[in-house]
Amino acid sequence: MKQISLLFLALFFGAFLVYPLVGLLSGAFFLIDENGHRTFTLGFFRLLLENRLYRVSVINSFEIAVLSTFFTALVSIPLAVVFTRYRFPGRNLWRPALLAPLILPPFMGALGIKHLFARYGALNLLLAKLGVLSLAHPVDWLGASGFAGIVILEVLHLFPIFFLSVSAALGNIDGSLLDAAANLGASTWRRFVTVTLPLARPGIFAGASIVFISAFTDLGTPLILNFSTTIPTQIFNASVDANSEQIGYAFVVATLALVLIFFLLVRRFGEGLGGGMGRVGQGQAEELLSPVSGLCVTAAVGAFLLLAILPHIGVIMSSFAERWFFTILPTKVSTEFYREVFSNSVTSVSITNSLFYSGLSAAVDLVLGLVIAHLLAREVFPGKSVLDALAMLPLALPGLVLAFGLLMSYNLHGAWAWINPRNNPTFLLVVSYALRRLPYIVRAAYAGYQQTSVTLEEASYNLGAGRWRTFRQITLPLIAPSLIAGTILTFCFAMLEVSDSLILAMESRFAPITRGIYEVMGRPSPDSAGLACALGVLAMGLLGGGLWLGSRLMGQRLGGFFRA
Repeated sequence: MKQISLLFLALFFGAFLVYPLVGLLSGAFFLIDENGHRTFTLGFFRLLLENRLYRVSVINSFEIAVLSTFFTALVSIPLAVVFTRYRFPGRNLWRPALLAPLILPPFMGALGIKHLFARYGALNLLLAKLGVLSLAHPVDWLGASGFAGIVILEVLHLFPIFFLSVSAALGNIDGSLLDAAANLGASTWRRFVTVTLPLARPGIFAGASIVFISAFTDLGTPLILNFSTTIPTQIFNASVDANSEQIGYAFVVATLALVLIFFLLVRRFGEGLGGGMGRVGQGQAEELLSPVSGLCVTAAVGAFLLLAILPHIGVIMSSFAERWFFTILPTKVSTEFYREVFSNSVTSVSITNSLFYSGLSAAVDLVLGLVIAHLLAREVFPGKSVLDALAMLPLALPGLVLAFGLLMSYNLHGAWAWINPRNNPTFLLVVSYALRRLPYIVRAAYAGYQQTSVTLEEASYNLGAGRWRTFRQITLPLIAPSLIAGTILTFCFAMLEVSDSLILAMESRFAPITRGIYEVMGRPSPDSAGLACALGVLAMGLLGGGLWLGSRLMGQRLGGFFRA
């Protein structure tokens, strides 16, 4: 049975992970003529630098990623220090609330933020009413091109991941080191700079890497804000334009190279520094803030959290706003858009499609994750580390890269035309969803195995029970909570997958929710934004409910998924 499982996993990863990545390299470095002959070339990469549009796209994506990472760190590190080192009123309430921005991708947040921060949005109208500014010269909070809006949305969405990563690193610092520095006369600021930051560097680098890559490869937000000069939007354009496919290959390989370089830098300068000086489990003593300081911290955290959920508020308000034009608040509200969600041909079909794709991918993840976790936790075989690496690789692989690779690798005809996403994306959408979220359920199942003593299984074997009976009656009931939580999370996150959905689903009849939102927003109708927001609110509620249920089942381990 072990050999069959390993063979199946080798075929699965080989066909849908390794083969598309090899195909991307081949497409970027080889020019294929009309006779099928391949010629090695670097011309496509040279074109990225020579063509002004492509060069500006590279620069913009890099600037978005750098600025998003910088401002996310600027916000998250102080938050992590405050929540790790100090006790203040409302801390236990604010900590889980800081995860709220995760339930709405920046792609959807862009729908609601326009009403609030556009040139004639609610904020400027409010400031004009207060006499702070003149509508003749309104402040463009999102930037003339939408660049600032993209950075703002990335920061507000990604800071919880950075916060969780840094909090974990700070929690593992040996408190006696800080006490020793204090006894030697070091001030609070000097202890922070010379002791805390170096020891927390692995967590900071890990959080920074996730934020940088996520912001660099985000496709949905630039599309919604009509900011077309980024690498993801150029890859998206190449996926629908056969004449630009080779440039798409070059962009994707350049993205892969950047991701690889960034993770090597993180490994070199992050993991090798600081972490060994602390002893896990011997944390720092928490300090109780004075009543005044505690209230100030509580107010500051609450104000920032309000800012962080403004995109959510904007989406919800837009979904109920039947009339909202040149006013601070909607002048007429109704539930018309929610009724239309289930009657509109695009949105109703997208809900059904997403439920089907996500449900099927979650089932695939459950089976694959359970098999992989069992092999890693209970079996010994050559290539164990390779299987572990392949299972975790999608965490470091941008969805944009995988989706483009699958699209180009399986552009098949004839008997295999059913796999071709240009004809029907169902199969590859399920595969891509499953691959992207597989690490979550592998981690969940593996954690369950680690918490289950192997002696219980050995006792069952000694009493005459076979492997299947032991697994069904002993192992499975013990790891079931972890499996259920992991499956719920994979299902919910698949529902809001953006890059895979936008690239692989090319027709409205196959569109999942995120593609449906994009389709609706592209229609010249005054009600398109409200309808898209209503669909987004339904998806947001589903993901929020899934996160809550997953946290109830897995407790503190929920944050570990995002720190991965």
